[in-house]
Amino acid sequence: MRRRGGRSASGLKERKKRDRMESWEEEGSGGGERERKTDVEAMREAWRREKAAPELLEFEGELVRRLREQIQLQEDGDEDDDQDLLSSLRHMDLDRALFLLKSYLRLRLSKIQAHLFFYASTSAQLLSPQEHLFCQRSLHATSRHLHRSLLSLLPPHYQSLSRQSTSSDHDDMLHPPHLDTFVFCKPNTHVGPLQLDDLGDDIVDLVVDDLYVLRYKSVTALVRTGRIDLI
Repeated sequence: MRRRGGRSASGLKERKKRDRMESWEEEGSGGGERERKTDVEAMREAWRREKAAPELLEFEGELVRRLREQIQLQEDGDEDDDQDLLSSLRHMDLDRALFLLKSYLRLRLSKIQAHLFFYASTSAQLLSPQEHLFCQRSLHATSRHLHRSLLSLLPPHYQSLSRQSTSSDHDDMLHPPHLDTFVFCKPNTHVGPLQLDDLGDDIVDLVVDDLYVLRYKSVTALVRTGRIDLI
């Protein structure tokens, strides 16, 4: 009886491992007519877009949550695995996915730090709850340091962190990301003619899967809606 129960528990454990691997390899974030992508592939594309875009893109919250859950399940299931070839390959895939996820999050934090005052005041909807907390804490620490070391020594009307003086009619010291930069991009849906300048003299016809080098500010809306991928 003990021996038969041991085999049953072992079989249940193997089935759970197979279920985790199927979830890891087949669960996709896309749908419709386009080929389904695994979460790792979707995260690789999100990482590539975030790295290529000069501004902070919308946080892929649902994708990050699913990938974290799959990584945690895989780590929990591999604790008792034998050190065979299959287990080593699974660990390699797990390490790659974990590195990709961490790199994506680090990219976003570096953009927040580079334009801290701008994102703290204008882009709360783009941040995850953890990023928003990081932004607020960094803003508080930076503001306190600047006031103690410099701003407290200046006249009162020059002590603002967002305006050059109290006579300014807008926040002229909140510098946004530089969007007038060139990026490699590729349409993944039909876009058609795209106006590249304000006058309408420069128009390009965007074809699906063709590669273009364009100013980011010309394709910002298309990137945010997912109609164009950054390379």
